[in-house]
Amino acid sequence: MTSYDRLYVLFLYYFNDLRDYFECHEVMEELWLEEGRNPLYQGLLQVAVGLYHHGNGNVSGSIKLFSAGIDKLEGFPSEILGIDLGRLLQESSEYLGRLRNIEAEPFAPYDLDIVVLDEALMGLIEDVRQSPPEPEDH
Repeated sequence: MTSYDRLYVLFLYYFNDLRDYFECHEVMEELWLEEGRNPLYQGLLQVAVGLYHHGNGNVSGSIKLFSAGIDKLEGFPSEILGIDLGRLLQESSEYLGRLRNIEAEPFAPYDLDIVVLDEALMGLIEDVRQSPPEPEDH
């Protein structure tokens, strides 16, 4: 059985449940620093920040972050850390393609989902839902 860092679980909760991409950045950056700057964590963080930037009207920042995140995540297996990374990569690439063409075909920001594959990880996320953290409580 894989054990998951609480900050990783919080990242998934903020990403999928609350759509709070700023908090995603906060918790994942903390984990990324604790874990020796793992490029997998950095890539996940950059996808979240890409969504955050587009939501705030910063298309060029969103393109930059999505591009960097996708580049980092492409070297990892499609199923890793209890998630469907392959699907996230595919959807992130589609989002990035749309961003690059936003002048010709504008679109409103929309959310992506990180599909959780591991039942144990799903249980940990459910625990967070039952007892949500206070902001900065990580």
